[in-house]
Amino acid sequence: MTTSSCPQIPRAGLPADLERWITQGQAVLNIEIEGLAAVRETLDSGFAKAVALLARCHGRVVVTGVGKSGLVGRKIAATLSSTGTPAFFLHPVEGAHGDLGMLRHDDIVLAISNSGQTPELVAILPALRHLAGGLIALTGVPDSPLAQQADAVILARVPREACPLGVAPTASTTAALALGDALAVCLIEAKAFDLQQFRTLHPGGALGQRLAQTVADIMVQEDLPVVPVTASLAEAIQELDRRRLGLVAAADDHGRLVGILTDGDLRRLVAAGPLERTAPLAPCLRREPATVTPNTRCWQALELLERRAITVLPVVAEDGRLLGLVHIHDLLGKGQISFQRL
Repeated sequence: MTTSSCPQIPRAGLPADLERWITQGQAVLNIEIEGLAAVRETLDSGFAKAVALLARCHGRVVVTGVGKSGLVGRKIAATLSSTGTPAFFLHPVEGAHGDLGMLRHDDIVLAISNSGQTPELVAILPALRHLAGGLIALTGVPDSPLAQQADAVILARVPREACPLGVAPTASTTAALALGDALAVCLIEAKAFDLQQFRTLHPGGALGQRLAQTVADIMVQEDLPVVPVTASLAEAIQELDRRRLGLVAAADDHGRLVGILTDGDLRRLVAAGPLERTAPLAPCLRREPATVTPNTRCWQALELLERRAITVLPVVAEDGRLLGLVHIHDLLGKGQISFQRL
């Protein structure tokens, strides 16, 4: 891969010395991309076996490594812990001086070393094998001392480092970090880790706090897109366009929700044939749509939206009266309404 494959950034009037660094930066990124592509193509049964070992782990995942691999390991441990797989980082040197006592027989060790022969790590491999329930190697050398003692080997071999001297870990650490993310994401699916569990593990985060709220805290209540059930299709379309929340609701004389017409419903009507705008709305309504109550937790509403592949939900009272709407942007804090409430 060459730098010519990168999209060019406008450089009009840029001094030659500054343009040089843009070119150099692109070259580094190309080498990193090249490394990730190589690792992707060589991903094999060793990775699948590692996921299976970690999914069956009843203890903790103990991540270990030295230097840059250790720094990558700390991030991998943090990502695993935050996505439902308890993990912590163990420095090999500290481990050799007593911290190996933290290991339990139901733990799985994830050892990271590009060369697979880091002395500090190799020195404690027999103890790791004895104290833990399994050993996974993340390495660039499949026949290294580390790989030879592992129960599963994740190969992270890159063609070259981005460092012009060929010595500073660059592409190799990027590959290791990406493979750690791949492990975490696979384990999210393997363990059916859901939004409620995410909320429990992130009580201090903005998203966690938002998902812990009830729908009543964030729903849109003012100027709702509502028309009488006796309205025409043209009136409903006008209201749908005016509020642009993704749906228009039809209500009876008592304010009870009868049905909805969504943007998607309208597209399907248009695709089905000529649209008679003066036709009554009622036959076009989606009856008994998915709804939530004001007491529904936001994480539950978000799960419902994802399950139904929709973006907005009517909020109704016990007697069916329409009280508001909750949009996925409100739940995730991305919309204008949401930011005003933060």
